[in-house]
Amino acid sequence: MDNLQNDIKETIRIALAEDLGDGDITSELIPASKTIEAIVLSREEAVICGVDWVNEVFAQIDSNVSIVWSVEEGILVNAGTELLKLRGSARSILSGERTALNFLQTLSATASQTRYFIDLLAETSVTLLDTRKTLPGLRSAQKYAVRIGGGTNHRLGLFDAFLIKENHIDACGGIPKAIAAARALHPEKTVEIEVQNLPEFMHAIEAEPDIIMLDNFSIDSMKEAVVLNQGRCKIEASGGIQQDQLVNIAKTGVDYISIGGLTKNCQAIDLTMLVL
Repeated sequence: MDNLQNDIKETIRIALAEDLGDGDITSELIPASKTIEAIVLSREEAVICGVDWVNEVFAQIDSNVSIVWSVEEGILVNAGTELLKLRGSARSILSGERTALNFLQTLSATASQTRYFIDLLAETSVTLLDTRKTLPGLRSAQKYAVRIGGGTNHRLGLFDAFLIKENHIDACGGIPKAIAAARALHPEKTVEIEVQNLPEFMHAIEAEPDIIMLDNFSIDSMKEAVVLNQGRCKIEASGGIQQDQLVNIAKTGVDYISIGGLTKNCQAIDLTMLVL
């Protein structure tokens, strides 16, 4: 959490610098002494995520702006729900409005998308994973939003676990050599390898990775892989998974389903700020 809080501060600093530049010239039209109250509403149903990001926007712009939240992080709200109320300098509130809403609508979208898929999988035992297909600069933020939505994080980046894909396998000289090299290089790290078909799956099992990713396997091939595996390693299904396939894939017996769409395909939640 300490690393996340540091990342929030830096991400907000960059976002405000991008938006404000040398200063908000439109807000300079308003007398510096004028104070206002404003509320933020959700115009659609959503799982709310991004409280700390909004708070940090106004902490960096003007720590005298008061923020009172009407909802808690992670709750599902209906359209028309008041999320928070701000009071303070009109210049400060209007200068921070867009940046604050950008984070809140994006992270709430990720959390909402994740919750939707989690609900679809509620009667299964599969674990829903995200991927590295995140918005540039928002990796830790969107990974956090996935957790708020009830999902589980895959590796954070290229540094915390091995995911050996087709090009890595070719460059290493085959599946057994790639896995052996990973074990030798970083024995403490999780080793996952991607396979394209059942013969590759059998080669991978013999090399004893921690996880095997089935890339674009059919439902029948997934079932066969689970039977052949006999519990020797964890199995992850991935690659172009659509929501109408989700439950059937979970019922094959795979341990994980990873979906890039949790973070890359979600549509921002419709939010609005109203001055009272």
